[in-house]
Amino acid sequence: MYIDIDGLNINYIDEGDGKDVLLLHGWGGSIQTMMPIFNILKNKFRVLTLDLPGFGKSDIPKEPWNSYDYAQCINKFINKLNLNELILFGHSHGGRIAIILASKYKLVKKLILIDSAGIIPKRKVKYYIKVYWFKLLKRIYLMLPAENKQVKLDKFYKKFGSQDYRDSEGVMRQTMVKVINDNLLKLLSLIKAPTLLIWGENDEDTPVYMGELMEKEIPDSGLVILKGAGHYSYADNYEQFRAVISVFLKDDFGE
Repeated sequence: MYIDIDGLNINYIDEGDGKDVLLLHGWGGSIQTMMPIFNILKNKFRVLTLDLPGFGKSDIPKEPWNSYDYAQCINKFINKLNLNELILFGHSHGGRIAIILASKYKLVKKLILIDSAGIIPKRKVKYYIKVYWFKLLKRIYLMLPAENKQVKLDKFYKKFGSQDYRDSEGVMRQTMVKVINDNLLKLLSLIKAPTLLIWGENDEDTPVYMGELMEKEIPDSGLVILKGAGHYSYADNYEQFRAVISVFLKDDFGE
């Protein structure tokens, strides 16, 4: 089904009865990537998940967004659907949105962050060397004959950009640049809701040290590291994930 939020058609699903649960997927994801969690919860709660703007079947934003723009959109989604005392899940980029919502709005009763983004990663020397060479190659590439500047840039990014960057186009490519530069560290101490942090032991996209830092900064929080799991820890170690969230939410189960 669809709902209109400021002129954007947002695709979502809404199933079950009980306390309100909202699932926010990561960059490049969709409703489908959250179904393993959705299926755990739908018999105990009212569970909603959506295609974030720019993903799945939802409309693309009309201009580049940052994480705060996404949070504002989701806050309007929450209000339109009259969600209360929300149990909020955020994976990766969805975690960025969840952090903003939990720190700025009094609507989150419990927060579950899974391999969450939102902290600018530590940079090693080799990263800056890579960036230098990337910029140098870009300059050289733009000097090569081609139809126009934009054609050159598109060819360059498709060849040398990150996978996420190559997979994005237009507004969403610009949006990706914005959101990955959003540092939400200062918001963590403002989160009052009890918070469960779940991380994959082998997560290379948002490494475990980020979860450890979030645990340190969020007042009422605890970190669980799933053995052998990567960035999609909830899928990689499904049974342990299921057990952990069942304990965290045991007092909220519907009858």
